[in-house]
Amino acid sequence: MTVDGSLKKRRVGSSGAVRKHASRIFSPYRIVGNVSTGVPYAIGTLGTTFYIVTSVGKSFQIFDANNLHLLFVSDKETEGDITCLAAHFHYVYASFKNKVGIYKRGKLEHLIELPDPNTVVTKINVFGEYLIASTDNNVVYIYKKNSPSDKFATELYTNFTIGKLQGGDIVDLVHLPTYVNKLLVVTKSNFTLFNVRTGKQLYTSDEFPDEITTAEPAPALDIVAFGTSSGEVILFNLRKGKKIRTIKTPTRISSISFRTDGASHISVASTSGDLIFYDLDHRSRVQVLKGIHKEVNGGVARASFLNGQPIVVTCGGDNQLKEFVFDPSLSQGDSEVVIQPARLLRSRGGHSQPPSSIAFADDQSHFILSASKDRSLWGFSLRKDAQSQELSQRLHKNKDGNRIGGSTIGEKFPEITSIVIENNRQGQWENILTVHKGEKFARTWNSRTKRVGRWTIPTNDEGFAKSVAISQCGNFGLVGSSNGGISVHNLQSGQKRKVYRLHKKAVTGIAMDGMNRKMVSCGLDGIVGFYDFSKSTFLGKLKLDSPITSMVYHRSSDLFALALDDLSIVVVDSVTQKVVRQLWGHSNRISSFDFSPDGRWIVSSSLDSTIRTWDLPTGGCIDGMKVENVITNIKFSPNGDLLATTSVSGNGISLWANRAQFISVSTRQIDEEEFATVMLPNVSGDGGSNFLEGAFDTEEDDSEDLFGKYDSMEQIDKDLLTLSLGPRNKMNILLNLDIIKQRSKPKEAPVKPEQAPFFLQLAKDKVGDEASAREGAENLSLDSSKLQQERNAAKANAASELNKFKPSGKLGAQFESDFTKLLREGSQKNDYSAFLDELVQMTPSNIDLEIRSLKAFQPFDELCRFIESLAQGLATNKNFELYEAYITILFRVHGDVIHSNNTNQNIKTALQHWDTNHRKGQSLDELVKFCGSVLSFVSTST
Repeated sequence: MTVDGSLKKRRVGSSGAVRKHASRIFSPYRIVGNVSTGVPYAIGTLGTTFYIVTSVGKSFQIFDANNLHLLFVSDKETEGDITCLAAHFHYVYASFKNKVGIYKRGKLEHLIELPDPNTVVTKINVFGEYLIASTDNNVVYIYKKNSPSDKFATELYTNFTIGKLQGGDIVDLVHLPTYVNKLLVVTKSNFTLFNVRTGKQLYTSDEFPDEITTAEPAPALDIVAFGTSSGEVILFNLRKGKKIRTIKTPTRISSISFRTDGASHISVASTSGDLIFYDLDHRSRVQVLKGIHKEVNGGVARASFLNGQPIVVTCGGDNQLKEFVFDPSLSQGDSEVVIQPARLLRSRGGHSQPPSSIAFADDQSHFILSASKDRSLWGFSLRKDAQSQELSQRLHKNKDGNRIGGSTIGEKFPEITSIVIENNRQGQWENILTVHKGEKFARTWNSRTKRVGRWTIPTNDEGFAKSVAISQCGNFGLVGSSNGGISVHNLQSGQKRKVYRLHKKAVTGIAMDGMNRKMVSCGLDGIVGFYDFSKSTFLGKLKLDSPITSMVYHRSSDLFALALDDLSIVVVDSVTQKVVRQLWGHSNRISSFDFSPDGRWIVSSSLDSTIRTWDLPTGGCIDGMKVENVITNIKFSPNGDLLATTSVSGNGISLWANRAQFISVSTRQIDEEEFATVMLPNVSGDGGSNFLEGAFDTEEDDSEDLFGKYDSMEQIDKDLLTLSLGPRNKMNILLNLDIIKQRSKPKEAPVKPEQAPFFLQLAKDKVGDEASAREGAENLSLDSSKLQQERNAAKANAASELNKFKPSGKLGAQFESDFTKLLREGSQKNDYSAFLDELVQMTPSNIDLEIRSLKAFQPFDELCRFIESLAQGLATNKNFELYEAYITILFRVHGDVIHSNNTNQNIKTALQHWDTNHRKGQSLDELVKFCGSVLSFVSTST
């Protein structure tokens, strides 16, 4: 099949607009590990239940406040990052750019667009029949319901502007209880009370000495709490127009909330990440929760008590959502109330910075280990978010039983640069090894207890740890040094067992086979070392032209891949110790790569922002795509259904669905011009795919129609004998059809019971038909009914016999079958091609029936035509074995007629024509026998 250049350019060059999928193998699925950003959450109430809405960039998530289970995710991504959230009963209001989207159960119900397209919505407040939105240019827009029956406000009612002389930038929009149609607009220097129905300004306060950062209405009438940049909390009586109390805190205030379950507590959150609780009755500080959210990420974005409950919910820009609870007081009677300190009730979270290394933690693709630049190690569940948790970094006790000295709130371990896990000894001892930046040892972790292990495995030459590996048995841990040494330790006891010295520079990769027999190492010196691990001997080395930056070993095939500084990927066979493939294509440094579970593919990413899939049997790039962010890590799931990636921006782990599980993938090599830009997976799944999409995707890409399929040629050359493309057993069925029918024939005829009950005389589908007929007919005797049935059966037999009758001529043409009709038309045109095509497609039983139905009496027209058609078929050199089988059936059925009438001129001419074309098969048989004899002679003589 040839395709002209213009067609290829049109189909492939504009792949982004033509193809349904930018990648034929991977499609965006979803992202895990994202919980919250620095945008304050919104709390909604439905009866006695609460839900929490958090922003994750261009999407939002809805959690159940009772257990923090994820309920809904926004159906589609917004056009820009979400800047503000609000909740009102069933509806969630999310602002982005100059628009406000109104959602129900994550689906967009209505979109409000503000008149000024150059503004950004900063605050939203919903009360009564009004929706209030403020923008970054200090304009307040008021929307109202069209009718009382409407569920939400959609009609622009009025708007007003807050000038610089009135207070400056708007900080918050507050609606106080019992203040009907009143809105409190809080600015950085003061606040103003407006009547939203009339649009009139009712009251303006004096300027505050410090900048106002937040505002919160108190459960007491007319009281509003203001937080300032200097750390003061000001309780202001709006009716009297004066301050009634001031509380001082050490840092800038970001959120204030009042407890409403009977205790007079107020929570004050700061940008330093601390949460302070005050008792307003006793005018004293109750408790300080230090560093619940990271200061580098903006501290606490919002902290709020649930209405009527002793639970406070906090979130921050560190991708954490937490709930703290106050337990009931232990005091009894009229004695002094002893307040229990708040404790962490439940939390959801993830990395606050992009991940640096990932690894699947089990063979079922349930958990994935992820280390980040924020120096944390998480285990994320791909099935249920509630099962995700951070691994503890609390050190074990000393050998004497005492705790290790120092503060328990010390800094975390340095950033993890490499992870390896082996589950064969899970639960018995440590089964995870990690390499940390700037440390001269590797740390062990236990995946069962979800905490750091007992041992640290040092390098043997005082160099920094650069690479790690664990044997498949789970007994040995290997650490590669920046000075070139490799040390082997027992993970059960932590004792050193072996030392290897081959490399002159840093060891960048270590691996062992599945039987602990062979070990492989590579380094920046470009040397690949092979070792006999069981005998501790050196087997040899392989010198490559460029430094090796990383290595991935595939135990099932004993192949391992190396990433070189010359931008190539080299595949080496550990058995022969030779290079078997070298993959070129990336234009910048290779950041990560991994084998598919079956070892046929290598998926690689590079700093050129591309993801390429390499087919090892052909050595070509069979798929590629461009992404907006550089991919830093790539891991294939153990069962091959997912591809996990991380990027330089984004705190989550992107999951891609492998469509090759359900559809065939072409091994045609593609060029970089055919790569299409793909959006990374997102939380909402917008623009992504269903996990089982490939199973139900019947549409195929245009490019696959042109290049991705290979259709077997019907005939390579007209001079060559060609067998049929149909099932191989079709000829055997044709030749042995009589034996098959004899075997399938029942041994005994069905016997009717002598005295069967009346209700058993009608069986199967006849029951309904005949019973219905009897109900509408006159009462007939049993003998009359049997007689009627026999008459109907006789008519049916007569009709079937009439259909088998094949008279010739114009009057009989309407009784011809397609077989006879095509045979007759082919004889008139002297071209049996249409008849032969139909004959090849017929089933063996139909062919046998039609051949038996050929007219075997004078003038033998149909017999001659059939022999002529087979002769013409042999002349085409196609379907050779089928035509031979057809003539065999003809001679078996009508051989006596043909033999007794061989003097008939028509039969004689047809047989001579067939014999002339049949001799080609005899020559082929002689040639095959000759070649077989020569091969037999050569094999026996040598």
